Amino acid sequence: MTDPMTPISADETFQFCCSPDVPCFNACCRDLNQFLYPYDILRLKDHLGITSSRFLEDYTTIHVGPESGLPVVSLKVDYTEDLKCPFVSQEGCRVYPDRPAACRMYPLVRALARNRETGELTEHYALLKEPHCRGFEQDGSQTVKEWITDQDLAVYNRMNDRMLEIISLKNQRHPEPLDVKSQYLFRLALYDLDEFRVHVFEKGILSEMNPDADQLEAARTDDVALLELGMMFVKKELFGEME
Repeated sequence: MTDPMTPISADETFQFCCSPDVPCFNACCRDLNQFLYPYDILRLKDHLGITSSRFLEDYTTIHVGPESGLPVVSLKVDYTEDLKCPFVSQEGCRVYPDRPAACRMYPLVRALARNRETGELTEHYALLKEPHCRGFEQDGSQTVKEWITDQDLAVYNRMNDRMLEIISLKNQRHPEPLDVKSQYLFRLALYDLDEFRVHVFEKGILSEMNPDADQLEAARTDDVALLELGMMFVKKELFGEME
C-alpha cells in the first residue's frame, strides 16, 4: 500500500486547488473523525451565535482519551449520511470563515517536535494525498508557507500550540488520568468558555490566581483573552505551573 503522507518543507511548492468545480467537492467532509481544539470551538460557537454550552451539547461528543487521560471533544457527525459533517451543504461549508484548523490545513498535515535539551519547537509538514481527492489535478500551486497565510492558519496554530503545551505539561506532571473534578475544570476552562466566564466574574474561580487586571477586563467581552486565562488557570490549578 502506498503511503499517502509525503514529507514537504515549508518553502516547497505543491499543486492543489479546491472549489465547487472539483468533482470530489464536499467528499472530504464525510467519513469524519474530527477532534476539535478549544480555539476551533470558540470560532464555531461565535460564528453560529450560540453559547459554548449549547455548541458542545448540539455538535460534539466528549470522551476521555486513553493515552492522554484528558477530555477529548469531537465533532458530532451524521451517522445516517456517511458520517457527514453537520456544517456541510451541497453548496459547501456553512461555517467556512470559521472552519476548524484541520479543515484549513488540508491537504497538509502539521506536526511539532520539541528538542528535549532546549525545549525549542520545530514544525514538520506532510502532504496528504487521499484517493478520493481530485484537488491535486487542478491548476494552482503554492508553497506551504503561502498556504498557511492564505488559509489564515497563524492564529489557529498559535492557540493550538498552547493547547499542546498543556497536554505535554499534563504528561510530565500528572501521567495518570484526571479525577472527575479535574476533568470538569479542564473542560470548563478550555471548551465551555461562556460558562467559564460566569465562574470567573460571578463565582471568583480565579481569586487565588491574581491575573493581570487588563487581561481580566478584556476577558469580559473577548473570548480569546478568556481562553488565554483558561489556559493559565488549567496550568496552575491542575498541573502547578505558573506563567
